[in-house]
Amino acid sequence: MERLQKVLAAAGIASRRECEKIILAGRVKVNGEVITKLGSKVNAKDKLEVDGRLVQQKEPKVYLILNKPAGYVTTVKDPEGRKKVLDLIKNITYRIYPVGRLDYSTEGLLLFTNDGEFAQSLTHPANKIAKTYQALVKGVPGAETLKLIRQGIALDDGITAPAKARIVQVIGGNALIEISIHEGKNRQVRRMMDAVGHPVINLVRTRIGNLELGSLKKGEYRILISAEINQLKSAPAVQTKKAKIDLKKRVIKRI
Repeated sequence: MERLQKVLAAAGIASRRECEKIILAGRVKVNGEVITKLGSKVNAKDKLEVDGRLVQQKEPKVYLILNKPAGYVTTVKDPEGRKKVLDLIKNITYRIYPVGRLDYSTEGLLLFTNDGEFAQSLTHPANKIAKTYQALVKGVPGAETLKLIRQGIALDDGITAPAKARIVQVIGGNALIEISIHEGKNRQVRRMMDAVGHPVINLVRTRIGNLELGSLKKGEYRILISAEINQLKSAPAVQTKKAKIDLKKRVIKRI
């Protein structure tokens, strides 16, 4: 819910102060009712009118982090009727969508937003934003296996880019491995570990860029704070790409 004058200003009606004057003058209707109280709040579903003309609301950008449990699909719709990650998001009135995917059995950090440019910058392989996982695998990979993961593994859709990999802990003859990749191949970590003979038992994404899952419990989510959003937006690869785009625009304009 947002203050009416803020929503009107965001929609380009006038400055916030001028929008307050418009409200006080009785020129604004919300769902057909004249509103003159400045403290009134509205959401994206409310019908707003100024001087009888419909106002197209500009939705504020939303960014949130979820600790995805296993047993949920990372899609907006599912023809098989399985549980969806969006089922876990409550009290968000704006239409948001997942940034990238985690497969049905994988847990951990999943971002949601309605900012298309932000989502694209984080998922495009060229930007090389690291996604870090902790994988409990069968057996204990040796030094040569870890070296192979770091150099790249041949899968049926190509050789993987160099990754970071280290053993965190050995648990009952199996290993907990931390793996960081920046590609988005389907089920990539699971396929990589299958290829080297150490299939995944459990997989959790713990970090994207410098954003960590932290103390969020499974199924919980929270809104990102401004510093976290800015940090993701200011990742070196994202900034480099943006600079190239800006330079291209300047060159086109100059021509």
